[in-house]
Amino acid sequence: MKRINILFAIALIAGFMACNKNDEAPTDDSIEGTYTGTLTASLKSAQGILPGSSNATMVVTKSGEELIQVHCFTDEIDTTFMLNYYEHNDSVMVCLNGEAFTEMYGHMMGQGHMGGGMMGDIGPNQSEWQHHMSDEHQPGDEHFGGFDRMNHSFGYKFDMVDGTSHYSMYFEGTKN
Repeated sequence: MKRINILFAIALIAGFMACNKNDEAPTDDSIEGTYTGTLTASLKSAQGILPGSSNATMVVTKSGEELIQVHCFTDEIDTTFMLNYYEHNDSVMVCLNGEAFTEMYGHMMGQGHMGGGMMGDIGPNQSEWQHHMSDEHQPGDEHFGGFDRMNHSFGYKFDMVDGTSHYSMYFEGTKN
């Protein structure tokens, strides 16, 4: 009987240790956090496209339901802006917010419901992003980035105007 109790105790301890052992790193699928990477600019000029890049940091914090604040800074720029975010499979897609949305797409958020519905009318098998696209956008509308949860990365395109020069800057970074 003692032998059975000892074997039971050993099995219990081994089982307890196996339950507490974590061979995998914890996964954090939250989009909030600090992303470090590169901000690359492409300036169209009389000489053609002038590329340049610098180290950049993006700090992402949730500011409300489906709303994030993004603070981007490098040695050359420091800007903060708001974006809406939408779940889409293993990604989170972003879209402009407020006046930036209105200027880009020609209507205020919530006025583009093609089916007359509201954001609460999400269809079966439809992601938040697919619903946003069908309710708020026309085919061909441009979007500027998103989060890849599998790679813990964030990419975003800035369209810039400096006087009469138009150029784009691209951020690509991974979560710290």
